[in-house]
Amino acid sequence: MRDFLISICPVAIWCIVACEAAVAVLLLVRYIKNKQPVALLSFLLTLGLILDAALIGLGTVLPAGVLKAVSPVRFIAHGLLIPLIIPICGYALRLKKPVMIGVWAATGLLMCAGVAQAVATVLELREIAGVVRYASSAATPAWADTVSRVLSFGTVIPMMIVGVIVWIKRKNPHLFLSGFLMFAFSALGPATGNSDLIFFISMFGELLMVLFLYFYVLRESGKKAAGKSEKSKK
Repeated sequence: MRDFLISICPVAIWCIVACEAAVAVLLLVRYIKNKQPVALLSFLLTLGLILDAALIGLGTVLPAGVLKAVSPVRFIAHGLLIPLIIPICGYALRLKKPVMIGVWAATGLLMCAGVAQAVATVLELREIAGVVRYASSAATPAWADTVSRVLSFGTVIPMMIVGVIVWIKRKNPHLFLSGFLMFAFSALGPATGNSDLIFFISMFGELLMVLFLYFYVLRESGKKAAGKSEKSKK
């Protein structure tokens, strides 16, 4: 498995970028058509993932100085956009406006913490599987690593919990599957002894996460349209 992953890594990264770009377009079209907040937030989240994967894919062609200069952008985008999973969960639960204000306040604090950890992260050059990238080094402060883990797992776990609620209440499993697949692929690297390839393995989880977010939005918009149709008949 490891040899296979290493052999496909550079090409697969660009395939993932292309697929995520397609999902981003679909989400944007869905937002323009139905003005669903989850569609817009998922679109922004997908843009961040595209930026991350594209910069990693460009690592072998960018001049060393340029790569070093733009690499922090990956971490800043991650810190700013991954917290959007929290309001996605809030809108999925159909929380009232006063509660959503609190959700957005918490999201804003998490974004600030995400940017702070991105700035504090000490980067080092790494090369594996034909990919050159800057990653967090051992010199990164412990608090920044903690914030990074909270961003990764402290957002996906609530998504799975909310996904179960939505699945039970509205028969829509896609939010749960979005969070579960992201969680599963994030854990797959360490579980198989390929922690050094987690940056690549988790990209498949990221793609599946935004794809199932799109399926969630599509299902919800279909239900909304059906509801309006029933009202018009009455």
